[in-house]
Amino acid sequence: MDKKTFGMIATVVAIMVVALLISAMPGDDIMEKSKDTTVVNTQLLGKSVRGFKGATPVKIYIRKNKVVKVEALPNRETPKFFNKAKALLAEYEGKSVNKAAKMDVDGVSGATFSSKALKKNVQLGLAYYKEHK
Repeated sequence: MDKKTFGMIATVVAIMVVALLISAMPGDDIMEKSKDTTVVNTQLLGKSVRGFKGATPVKIYIRKNKVVKVEALPNRETPKFFNKAKALLAEYEGKSVNKAAKMDVDGVSGATFSSKALKKNVQLGLAYYKEHK
């Protein structure tokens, strides 16, 4: 093999290695922007925030610096109690991000662990948004 062929092969291999390393890098799966709405997903941010039976991630939809919607993501909480707790998420809707981040929403009696975990996830998501917008 001559030097020119060897050099071309080495260059191609180097490019492939760089491409592989770049594709393996973690992306920002926490916040994504679609048109005029930013969605913050707390699945990674709040993975250590535990309800009664585990993580209770949420998606926070933000438009023009206001919380449009907060949606509970799949989790392992007991549906009977979690459905009561997730009702508190509506309290954040329509509020500015700054106001929502400072809110102390009442938890739901009988679903205390789930309520606290949901509130913590919302706080984490809003703090992340404020820091990275």
